[in-house]
Amino acid sequence: MIRSLVETAGPKMDKAVEHFSEDIKSLRTGRASVAMLDGVTVEHYGVLQPLKAVASVNTPDGRSIAVTPWDKGAMGAIEKAIRDNQALGLNPSNDGNMIRIAIPPMTEERRREVVKSLSGKVEDCRIVLRNIRHDVLKEVQKLEKDKQATQDDVKFAEGELNKKIELFQRRIDELEAAKTKEIMEV
Repeated sequence: MIRSLVETAGPKMDKAVEHFSEDIKSLRTGRASVAMLDGVTVEHYGVLQPLKAVASVNTPDGRSIAVTPWDKGAMGAIEKAIRDNQALGLNPSNDGNMIRIAIPPMTEERRREVVKSLSGKVEDCRIVLRNIRHDVLKEVQKLEKDKQATQDDVKFAEGELNKKIELFQRRIDELEAAKTKEIMEV
């Protein structure tokens, strides 16, 4: 019973780290990446849609992104959505057929801001992991209170959950280190 409760924490923690990994892909690194535009939503026909639903996005080279809308009528809305996204700080140019986005090299100050933002995302992920541990421990303690588990079971659960937390936090640290290196690379 206790072992199965502890086992449920693993997939949840894995999902949290996976979400974190996907989330940091959109952080700007100075190199062009299709993932940079993942958070952009475009209002098209009165409905907010992800950019990938209304256009093809690719990187012809390391310094630019090309966005080709499926419907030429969406060109202005796409351009506006990219320009208005303050987190990106990009200035798209429209040539009538496609939108080109030149990725300017990041300043040292901007790189430090992005690393600071990364640190916030790391802390958010750690909080999620701690909350998962806390929820499972609460369940185990409830079982102990209802006389369905012993103090040894609670200690076992705490130990196993702490091992899981350490494992997942190491994965987060590795992802953070790799992303920080990528961001600070000139």
